[in-house]
Amino acid sequence: MKAQSLEKIVAHCQALLKVTEFEDWAEAMNGLQVQNSGKVTRIAAAVDISPRTVKMACDVGANLLMIHHGFFWGGMRPWTGKRYEILRMLVQNDIAVYSAHLPLDAHPTLGNNALLCKKLGLKKVKPFMMMKGQTIGFKGELQIDRQHLKTLFEKILGAECRLLACGPEKCLRIGVVSGGAGEETADAFNEGVDTYITGEGPHWTWTTAQELGINVLYGGHYKTEQFGMSHFAGAAEYLTDDIGNLDTIVDSVGTVTKEEQGDTTVYTLTMDTEQYIAADEILTALAENEQTK
Repeated sequence: MKAQSLEKIVAHCQALLKVTEFEDWAEAMNGLQVQNSGKVTRIAAAVDISPRTVKMACDVGANLLMIHHGFFWGGMRPWTGKRYEILRMLVQNDIAVYSAHLPLDAHPTLGNNALLCKKLGLKKVKPFMMMKGQTIGFKGELQIDRQHLKTLFEKILGAECRLLACGPEKCLRIGVVSGGAGEETADAFNEGVDTYITGEGPHWTWTTAQELGINVLYGGHYKTEQFGMSHFAGAAEYLTDDIGNLDTIVDSVGTVTKEEQGDTTVYTLTMDTEQYIAADEILTALAENEQTK
């Protein structure tokens, strides 16, 4: 497979996400975090960098790993033990690492929050939730019982969610911010939503939700951020007219299998859970279930 320029791919990603326009936590270090020899033939995507995800990238022959949470969230630490092992695998396998945090969260089509809103079927979607000087989430409208919303979200994520049922039973104005944004529950309320969806939050958000009268739906930090990077890595395949032959292998939400088909190696991603279920189909099924009770 023809190799492509790492420099060109990085430049495209920086422009696509408008990385230089974003303020982020210092530990995010958005952009190229680890360089390789300069060529890319296969892209892998992951939410987090870890020994497991780097090994998966090695196993599928990737030489660019695109991640949401990069190396430096734990602060500056010695490159020893497992951290050394990660570095060793990257260098020996000539794998570059590109990281995108808030710029990916906020992207209007490829971002975690935009994709969650789309999967939920929200209407009249608008930017939502200021963080580090820019809006990173989205809010929209959907008339739905809060228990049905919980069931819908669990179907989308493929995991159990936690509902703080402190607002109206019938939801209408729903705000979405992926990851660990539970501390912003009061800000969500002040922006006029009756239901706030995020990944995780501290213990005291239970009392905050009660005091404000807002529903809070926690889906898990990882689970709410599993869609953006896979879509972003897919977009990175189509950079210019001469870059269209890069493969994308997505990590931790499924199992990658390898099959030789003649002179071609085919990698297949099998999802562990069904994630791409249309929201209207789920709502229809819920309504039919209610009618049979």
